[in-house]
Amino acid sequence: MSVLAVTRLELRRLFVRPLAWVLAALTVAQLAGRFMLLVQIFTTHQIQWAAQPAGPGYTDIVGVPMLSSILTSGALPMLPFGLAELALVVVPLLTMSTIASERSHGTLPLWFAMGQSPFDMVMGKFLALLVWLAIWLLLTLAMPLSLAHGMTLDWGKLAAASLGLLLMLSALCAIGIACSAYASHPAIAAAASLMLGLALVSLNVGAMMAGVDNGFVNWLAMSTHLDSLIRGLVSSTDVVWFLLVTVVALILATQRLGAERGRG
Repeated sequence: MSVLAVTRLELRRLFVRPLAWVLAALTVAQLAGRFMLLVQIFTTHQIQWAAQPAGPGYTDIVGVPMLSSILTSGALPMLPFGLAELALVVVPLLTMSTIASERSHGTLPLWFAMGQSPFDMVMGKFLALLVWLAIWLLLTLAMPLSLAHGMTLDWGKLAAASLGLLLMLSALCAIGIACSAYASHPAIAAAASLMLGLALVSLNVGAMMAGVDNGFVNWLAMSTHLDSLIRGLVSSTDVVWFLLVTVVALILATQRLGAERGRG
């Protein structure tokens, strides 16, 4: 089978699994609650912020914070998590069974017996999951966009934040598939993927507490690059970082499957 054939097969599998629907329902419901709270905060303080020379607008208070809690963690009251924080849990749960379940159920040798290449298998599963995650992102964006006719949106800032979230979802998805390729059980893959995602996000916290700034450790942290995109600053360095993490994770997953196929 080609990459597209594997992608179509995995999409059909994904959309008939209860886990994907339950995760979608729960997360969209929480994001809808966050949206309502953000709109309430914006309407309450709209006149006050409009009087300020550089006061925040609808995009700063509602649009972008729907995607991440970075901008609202200190300025606004405690709110439910944004899409970026939910992704750290949702993506490992979606990717944990991509390859590990094939191995535990004994169906992985059947893929190899059909002559399926490890690259096509990994890329097909990755693209299928990325389609699901892109739909999840679009559903989240639909909430603030539903009021765009009556509000002034900063389309550039919102587009940059959306790009950052899409790149983050892509990187987390590739990491999850790599963990699933190396794990013997889906639960182990989910735990490993979750820990790696949390480590990448919080890697620079200890460095900043130690007084290290703009160093290599800060560059390694995912939050460093995501923060810039969330704030509307698109840099080739940040984009390349996410693409590099995605490519390296997919290469590791492909090599793992190739080695397993070679051993028979």
